[in-house]
Amino acid sequence: MEFPNSMKEAANVLPLRIADANAGIRHVFIRDLELEAHIGVHGHEKGKPQPVRINLDLTVAEDGTAIEDRLANVVDYEKVVRAIVAIIDNGHVNLVETLAELIAADCLMDTRIQAVRVRIEKLKAIPAARSVGVEIERRRETQ
Repeated sequence: MEFPNSMKEAANVLPLRIADANAGIRHVFIRDLELEAHIGVHGHEKGKPQPVRINLDLTVAEDGTAIEDRLANVVDYEKVVRAIVAIIDNGHVNLVETLAELIAADCLMDTRIQAVRVRIEKLKAIPAARSVGVEIERRRETQ
C-alpha cells in the first residue's frame, strides 16, 4: 500500500501551548527520543527490537519556590528519559498503548507533574507510512 508523499510529509508533532504564567504552569518536553524497543503483537515483531520515537509534554505546576539554578528544583528531563529507557528495557510489550500508559504513570509519580501527553510512534511497522502509533494524555487525579 502506497500513500501520497504529501501524507508522508505531514507535520510529525504539532506545537502545544502549555506554559502559562497566570496559572503557574511550566512546560517540560522531550522531542523525538528514538530508542529500540521490543514491541508488537505480530510474530515478526517478537524477538527483535524495532525503532520507536517518543515525544513527551509535561504540565508542571510551579509552586512559587525559586529555582535557584538547582536541578533539584525542576523536573529533570534526563531522569525522565532514564525512566523511559528502564521501562523499555523491562521486556517485550505488545501494544504501543501499553507502553504509553506505563510512561505516563511513571511521569505522574512526580507530584509536580499535573498532566502528561505521550506520543509513541513505531517507525518501521508499516512500510508505506513514516510512522504509526498512539498519543495519550493523562492527568493527576484530584483529591
